[in-house]
Amino acid sequence: MDIAHLIQTVAIYALPVLFAITVHEAAHGYAARYFGDNTAYSLGRISLNPLKHIDPMGTLLMPLLLYFATSGTFLFGYAKPVPVNFGRLRHPKRDMIWVALAGPGANFLQALLWGGLLLVLGAIDVDEYFFIKMCQGGVLVNVVMFAFNLFPLPPLDGGRILVGLLPWRQATLLARIEPWGFFIVMALVITGLVSTYWMQPLMALTASAVHLILYPLAYLLN
Repeated sequence: MDIAHLIQTVAIYALPVLFAITVHEAAHGYAARYFGDNTAYSLGRISLNPLKHIDPMGTLLMPLLLYFATSGTFLFGYAKPVPVNFGRLRHPKRDMIWVALAGPGANFLQALLWGGLLLVLGAIDVDEYFFIKMCQGGVLVNVVMFAFNLFPLPPLDGGRILVGLLPWRQATLLARIEPWGFFIVMALVITGLVSTYWMQPLMALTASAVHLILYPLAYLLN
C-alpha cells in the first residue's frame, strides 16, 4: 500500500465527502421540519456541522479498513441518519417522499456545483492538480451518493420513496423489510448486483444529466 498515495487521495476527497454527507443529512432534517416534524431540529441535527452527522464506525473506520483490505477497489460507508418521525408529518405517506428525496436532491445539486466550479477553473486557466481532482472527486462522490441512496429498498431513501408511492398494502409489506434492509443491501453490494444493475446505469444517466444542465455554462465560459 502506497501511504503517500493514500494521504493524497484522502486529502482530495475529504472536503467533497464531508460536504456530501453533511448537506445530504441536513436536507432530510430541513425537509422534515418543513413538512411538520421537528424531531431532527429538537435534537440539533439540522446542522451543517459535519461532526453532527459523522458516525465514527461508518464514516471513518469502515471506509479506511475497506480501502486497505481491497487496495481501494471497494469502498462503503454511512453517516448517522437524521431521525424523522414520519407520523408527525402533516401528510405522512405523501410527505415522506419529499423528505426522502431531499437527501439525494442535495447530492445532485452539489454535483452541479462541483462541476460548475471545475468549468470555472478551466476557464480561468487554473490547472492545479489538487483543485482539479477535488472538483472531479466532488462530482463523482455526489453522483455515487445520489444513485446509491435511490436504490429502492428501505432504509435507503429510494425505499422510502417507493413506500410513499405504493398503495397501502404493498407499502406496508415493503416497509417491513427495513430492519433487515441494510444487510440485504450489503449482500447485494458485495455480490456486485447493485453495481452492475443499478449503480452503473443510474450513475451514467446522472452524469449525463449533470453534463447537460451545465452545458450552457460551459458554452458561456468558452
